[in-house]
Amino acid sequence: MRLFECGTLVPGCQWHTRANEDAEVVRRAVDHLRSVHGEEIIRENMVENIKTRIRDEGSTEAA
Repeated sequence: MRLFECGTLVPGCQWHTRANEDAEVVRRAVDHLRSVHGEEIIRENMVENIKTRIRDEGSTEAA
C-alpha cells in the first residue's frame, strides 16, 4: 500500500490517503489540494512534489 501525507507538502495539514497505485494516490491528493487548499491550477511541479512524497506504508522515508 502506498501512502501520501499532505503535511509533508502543506505544513500542518493532517490529511492522508492510501492506495495500491501511485496514480490513484496522486489523483486523490490533487482533488484534496483543489477542494481543501483552494489550488485551482495544479502544475506539473506540484504533481512531481506529490510523487516524491509518496512512500510505502510503514516506511519512514519517501520513495
